Amino acid sequence: MSKRQMHLAGFMHASQVVHSHAIWRHPKTHSGFLTPEYYQNVARILEQGKFDLVFFADILATPDRYGNSFETSIKYGSQGAVTLDPVLVATTMAVATEKIGVGVTRSATYYHPYDLARTFATLDHLSKGRAAWNVVTSSGDATAQNFGIEKHLEHDTRYDRADEFLEVAFKLWDSWKEGALIVDKEQGIFADPTKVDYLHHSGKWLKSRGPLTVPRTPQGRPVIIQAGSSGRGKEFAARWAETIFTSPLTPADMKTFYQDVKSRMAKYGREPQECKILPAVVPFVGETESIAKEKQAFHHELVHPLVGLASLSNVLNYDLSEFPLDKPLSELEFREGGRTMFEQVLKLSQNEGLTLGEIGKRYGQSRLVLQIVGSPTQIADQLEAIFLDEAADGFVISPAYIPGAFEDFVDLVIPELQRRGLFRKEYTGSTLREHLGLIRN
Repeated sequence: MSKRQMHLAGFMHASQVVHSHAIWRHPKTHSGFLTPEYYQNVARILEQGKFDLVFFADILATPDRYGNSFETSIKYGSQGAVTLDPVLVATTMAVATEKIGVGVTRSATYYHPYDLARTFATLDHLSKGRAAWNVVTSSGDATAQNFGIEKHLEHDTRYDRADEFLEVAFKLWDSWKEGALIVDKEQGIFADPTKVDYLHHSGKWLKSRGPLTVPRTPQGRPVIIQAGSSGRGKEFAARWAETIFTSPLTPADMKTFYQDVKSRMAKYGREPQECKILPAVVPFVGETESIAKEKQAFHHELVHPLVGLASLSNVLNYDLSEFPLDKPLSELEFREGGRTMFEQVLKLSQNEGLTLGEIGKRYGQSRLVLQIVGSPTQIADQLEAIFLDEAADGFVISPAYIPGAFEDFVDLVIPELQRRGLFRKEYTGSTLREHLGLIRN
């Protein structure tokens, strides 16, 4: 067995698409994205494959930046056109499984720490120690306006506020000490009040008295996931994240990101192994390379250019309908939005000379997440090369159709990774923190 083992996460949206905007059109995709069975089936498949966790991204506003209308997003089913509350969806998955972790995105900008600390403590109890929180700061004025705020906070300011947000959340989770809950029926003692504390937090952004109304959870606190790729986002991750979801364009970019974040952790008194970095990939697996390429080509043709542009406009906070579809994208002036994606799109346009329509189609195929194509052996080869090059601690697997893409990976690729000693054959723990090899501080 290899001394160092991969970690794997399944990536989901509580909606009709994920990174792939072709999912809802794909003939192998079940159409039950509004039902619990749809998600529970995914969780069982990934648990069969011994995945560490499945986690949900989230979008808090219907994309309406393209043409300053939601018409295109709704018509073609872009990411964000429909999004259920992922906390409730993840809970249904947790009760249908026994081992796999369940992670949920929640914004540190549009909720209060008490609300989210209570939510994730509850999820950790109901899942018996398998909860994770993907901390985001959100983007776009449309999200702000859904919460009654006219203008979204500036990028770095959101992270400044998020630092304090997590300080408060951690205090709330620690407000119930180990052993505080007694439940002694004979003596009539429910809990030890000397092991429960107030917070009395009053900071620049936030106030909270505490204590939390949820007793200490099996993990002590949920695993913290983070996905920021800007300089400020990486600094935030180096301080707080225990798992990082990232989506560099190439294996070389993955290694650069990996080394950058790991090198930042020491200033926060953390060791590199305290954070698992998992870049995303979209696999197309076939019994042969030819079959895999056919699957990829079929999938790509299902993507309408406008569905990608509607989604991309929202991420960039830029109305791309201002530009002709049949010409290369001219230089754009950066506006507040997805800074990392902005740079990736410009790089792609300049390097390949793609028209705006071609960029929309490319973006809609996987939101520029790296696609890997081939037989089970070839897929395993690609993952192994990145992993052994220390450019990743594992991978986020994003499906091209549901549930079949996950089934293909579990049935065909997982056995090959196990044969090479790169991935577990059985779970050795019960909590998500144990799966990831994380020590609770």
